[in-house]
Amino acid sequence: MYPFRKSVTLEKLRRGETVFIFKSNLSCPRVLEIAASCGFDCLWVCGEHVANDPAVLESQVLAARSCGADLMVRVPRGSYSDLVKPLELDAAGIMVPHVMSKRDAEAVARQVRFHPLGRRAIDGGNRDGGYCLADFGEYIRFVNRNRFVTVQIEDAEALEELDGICSVPGIDIVFFGPGDFSQSIGKPGECNALEVAAARKRVAAAALRHGKFAGTVGSPSGVRELQQEGFRFINLGADVLGLGSYCRELLAKANIPNPKEEIS
Repeated sequence: MYPFRKSVTLEKLRRGETVFIFKSNLSCPRVLEIAASCGFDCLWVCGEHVANDPAVLESQVLAARSCGADLMVRVPRGSYSDLVKPLELDAAGIMVPHVMSKRDAEAVARQVRFHPLGRRAIDGGNRDGGYCLADFGEYIRFVNRNRFVTVQIEDAEALEELDGICSVPGIDIVFFGPGDFSQSIGKPGECNALEVAAARKRVAAAALRHGKFAGTVGSPSGVRELQQEGFRFINLGADVLGLGSYCRELLAKANIPNPKEEIS
């Protein structure tokens, strides 16, 4: 058998454990190595909001792998290639933003899963296929079982389609995005609003009802509450937040004012 690398994320989720995610906006593989070395199992990079080209993504995949972590790529809602290219680079998973309906989720599964779950075009000559060194059937079976597909629920309209979305074979994780959801209900940035919390709980309940894993954005102080709601795939922070806080803290401890913050 070819020595494919299994997904740490899926293995832990299937054992009933919680997977904690670290998000990176800085497109630097070294950041991922640091986060993975500190103990994060899943590293989230973005192609929706960040200018990550395939060469950068490849270096990020290799950085995560070198430290035994999974790389999850949030893809842009564009062409078929936007969804598949991270998988061919051997990212452990992808995240698809703003999934609105069962039909939408079915289209995703069809594009990124091999037979019998979908109709993803087969190459096999990239890292995910062992550069044609792996058995063809083994490659297809392994990828279908060991690479995860996450869909994001970020819009109020998608709540009415939850059961349909969560019922689609080939989707592993249903991820609630509180930021964009708060905007969709006319309360941008109010991620702790009662309506947002209620929607979050609905997403978790629907995911569990259909045998999917539930994910969302959280904080260290809120982990226990999210776990009680059924979430097992939880983002805890981001490099830009940590670096910004650290820089401010250094200047504050040295009593050095920041004139830029005084500009209105």
